[in-house]
Amino acid sequence: MSVKLIRFGANPPAIETGVPGNIVSGNPSTKLQNYYTDKTGQFFAGIWESSVGKWQVNYGEEEFCAILAGKAILTGADGVAETFKTGDAFIIPKGFSGTWETVEAVKKWYVILELKA
Repeated sequence: MSVKLIRFGANPPAIETGVPGNIVSGNPSTKLQNYYTDKTGQFFAGIWESSVGKWQVNYGEEEFCAILAGKAILTGADGVAETFKTGDAFIIPKGFSGTWETVEAVKKWYVILELKA
């Protein structure tokens, strides 16, 4: 059996549009292009975009993010805020809760591991 590599940007998947839940401010909308899902349905990778706005988050998965464009502020339930901009990469661990605020339209690569109980 031959396993093929996945190149982001080549043969892009359909864009899925959405709106975050638990909006705190603004009128944010999102776009998602999921380039890869593994056989277990627990590992995902793709490109995500968001317009300006702020919403509450509660992560039940592990996520790696690399900001391709824009600026976001993530604030934990403890009130500690971190700002991420173009070129930054970071991990959002399972259990993180707080807010995601897109300050300038964001485009990011994401890799998610969502272990099922």
